[in-house]
Amino acid sequence: MARLTGGDPSLLRRINSAVVLDALRAAECATLTEVARVTGLSRPTVEAVVEGLGEAGLVVETVADDGGARSQGRPARRFRFRAEAGHLLGLDVGAHRVTALLTDLGGRELGTLSRDVSETASADERLERLRGTVAELLRRAGVPRGSLRAVGVGSPGIVEGDGTVRLCTALPGWTGLALGERLNRSFKCPVLVENDANAAAVAEHWKGAATDSDDVVFVLAGLSPGAGSLIGGRLHRGYGGAAGEIGALHLLGREATPEALLSTTGRPLHPLDEQAVAEVLTHAREGDRLAREAVDRFVRRLVHDVAALVLALDPELVVIGGRPTGLDGVLDPLRRELARCCLRPPRVARSLLGGAAVATGALRLALDHVEAELFAVEGTWRGGP
Repeated sequence: MARLTGGDPSLLRRINSAVVLDALRAAECATLTEVARVTGLSRPTVEAVVEGLGEAGLVVETVADDGGARSQGRPARRFRFRAEAGHLLGLDVGAHRVTALLTDLGGRELGTLSRDVSETASADERLERLRGTVAELLRRAGVPRGSLRAVGVGSPGIVEGDGTVRLCTALPGWTGLALGERLNRSFKCPVLVENDANAAAVAEHWKGAATDSDDVVFVLAGLSPGAGSLIGGRLHRGYGGAAGEIGALHLLGREATPEALLSTTGRPLHPLDEQAVAEVLTHAREGDRLAREAVDRFVRRLVHDVAALVLALDPELVVIGGRPTGLDGVLDPLRRELARCCLRPPRVARSLLGGAAVATGALRLALDHVEAELFAVEGTWRGGP
């Protein structure tokens, strides 16, 4: 933090505003005296800060509820953080569907909407489908687009810091796409783009299977598997944003691709053919020999690839997620392989968020951005004193 001096009144005001606002958010509703006690600020300082936050639309005085009883004297004024003062979006751009998740500034869900899209859709068509989904969700929720404070986006591929997709084999026309720049044209607020597996890892840590673990590997299983990692509770992207791209491990001498391993015909499945994958998994559960052999091959490869990442990172927990059904069959083989090759095997769990993980993680990234803006003492916040 910058060293405070007598010449730093604006910084001091920002610090006081962030501290008071955070206290009101944590308390849900509090008096000026209660806020002063929690923050260590004087009551006159708290009163002045609350007045400024009220003018900025971030704090509002609440009506006292005395339960119908008449009290002696004037009741203490109570205030709360206005979570409804702004809104956030979490977007998931997938091969077969796009999803939008809407919340207020407190992270309370106000609505979600998914729309199917063809795996052969061009980048322009996919983005147009995404924009239409967002517009419909905002209309249903009665939320004006101008109230959005940040938008998080989860996308397949290796994502640069500026939101450009450097490489993506999952979506047509996605490699080289300036996704952040394209979406910024639709929103008058920051747009944060992240790899989908990374976003899902953040979601599981926030409200999924990894809430009690800070060292986590999340595996987005499928024909093009990827992984996101948290180290010490912080997302690990790697130098170029490509950390966790386990789908490329077959290039190290394992010629068979995942789509070839899961095939029962000798011809590789199309990486985006969800129906073909579901059929193989269904036939395997029904006892079909060729399908069971294909699933066993696929699971063995996935298990080995995940084990390689676990050996490098030594996580406390591995979470398996992804849209294909039948993924529970991965858990026990993975536990056995990790017990065999790791000095301290991590726990293995199934995702609790399922298909909502990517949008939820993207939303969390947007919420992190706004919280840093509103509550971080070194940052600035729009509309503040």
